[in-house]
Amino acid sequence: MKSVLLAVDRLSTWLGQAFAWLIVLLTLMISWEVFSRYALNHPHDWALDAQIMMYGTLFMMAGAYTLAKNGHVRGDVLYGFFRPRTQAAIDLVLYVLFFLPGIVALTWAGWHYAQESLAIRESTFSATPLPLYPFKFGIPVAGGMLMLQGIVEIVRCIQCLRDGEWPSRERDVEEVDVDKLKAMVHVKDDDIAELDKFVVRQEASK
Repeated sequence: MKSVLLAVDRLSTWLGQAFAWLIVLLTLMISWEVFSRYALNHPHDWALDAQIMMYGTLFMMAGAYTLAKNGHVRGDVLYGFFRPRTQAAIDLVLYVLFFLPGIVALTWAGWHYAQESLAIRESTFSATPLPLYPFKFGIPVAGGMLMLQGIVEIVRCIQCLRDGEWPSRERDVEEVDVDKLKAMVHVKDDDIAELDKFVVRQEASK
């Protein structure tokens, strides 16, 4: 079971990292469009539509990746103080009552939305129209990946309720946790305070 959960984590991670490269392409496109518009006096009517579609795709495909890393925003004023079993019970209720119905609706509606767009070969309303239907197929794909990752998270909640601790998950780049960093280099708050005092004394003696 653990290998299956981690395999889904890796798939979500791979997709998230692959689509993250869109931010590089998006940055280059915006930079070129600004240069072309103001330096060459040659704007492109399709540029804004392309930017919106790329950003939308990046945002949607990052959903499963973020869920796999437990990175979605949560109101954890109290949550962080609960024991793992309590956290798992809360998460499980929220996944079943809110997450699953919402993602099923998103995937179902997104699929029909994309099919209708494909049927009419929908495109943007500009002098140089861009096809919209490939972009809209990203909605059910992103919804399906979120649903798959959500099922994995539900299984983790059940395992945590059984074992009393959270099971492992695939790791990736994380923001620096100051407390973890201090523990890693064996630095205490008192050491930092003493260093601050030393620096102040050195500055005052100049």
